[in-house]
Amino acid sequence: MDCMITAVVYSESGGTFKTTMTANLAVALERMGARTLVIDLDPQEGNLTSLFDVGTSRSDPDADNLVKHILDMPDGEFDDLIETTNEGVDIIPSHDMLGDFTSNLEQKISYETGMKNMNRDEYPRFELLYDLLWNEHELNQRYDAILVDPNARAEDLLYNAIYALRTLIAPVKPAGKGNLSLDGLEELVGNMETQLDIEIGLSCVVPSGVGQTNAHQQYQQQFDDTDAFSTPVTIGNRESLMDAMWEARGSAFKVVEERWKTFKRDGEMVSEPGQRRLRDREIETLEKLFELAHFVATETFDADVDSVLELEVQDHDNRRIELMDKEQTEATP
Repeated sequence: MDCMITAVVYSESGGTFKTTMTANLAVALERMGARTLVIDLDPQEGNLTSLFDVGTSRSDPDADNLVKHILDMPDGEFDDLIETTNEGVDIIPSHDMLGDFTSNLEQKISYETGMKNMNRDEYPRFELLYDLLWNEHELNQRYDAILVDPNARAEDLLYNAIYALRTLIAPVKPAGKGNLSLDGLEELVGNMETQLDIEIGLSCVVPSGVGQTNAHQQYQQQFDDTDAFSTPVTIGNRESLMDAMWEARGSAFKVVEERWKTFKRDGEMVSEPGQRRLRDREIETLEKLFELAHFVATETFDADVDSVLELEVQDHDNRRIELMDKEQTEATP
């Protein structure tokens, strides 16, 4: 693949399906033929590392982790940080040390600026992840797509991610803080560009958890009617499907194909594959997630990826989704 896909999936507020969207985009890109790496920069529990069931040493303070490599004090080889998930996507897991990133960075800056008699303002504090990924380890030679699931707070770790990847995907929800105004979203990107002194691309906005209420439909229409940024798909209210991802330890594609379901048995809640009904609305959701990944790859980055999705659903006939055929059909008078 000639063009590399790099994006930070970012939302200021919780509950926007940021983590599940990152996982689904990564798996969709992998299924399109793009060798994909995700980097989990969120130190909270219930993050991408938990979802993919990796990172067994995330709570071990002595274990090597990404923070140690960003701050140039590794305890092992960088490649040993990378794990491969059951769905083929590679991941650099989260670690508890991410929560102390800024304090550790401040110590590093104090030491190095003191040694070099440098003004602290001259220290490239937002460029460390960029140098690690592209200059030191040349991950652009090994991967076609790299996604980051960051922490939500506007601080050093988030700014390092945005400086390194330069493009945002913004999931939003039609409630509470997620009801961002259009001006607010543009202002957010503008402030980051000023802070980092770079240009940041906003690939798209993805309304998620959108129901059929008048308020939700009005919210969706607000985004559909703007030319300020793209809204290629809207993800409906599919909490059951997204919640099942945590039990399946994988993407929504895995949930549907393996038919994972949480239910009560003998008075206890259990989760098992082979129990979920095949629902057309959930197949449509997978199609939208695949379409979203295809938009990011082709429209934002002009990458050449597969436009056909094959779903191998347990105990059912395979399902085939062909995005190019759909687009051609819509264009035919």
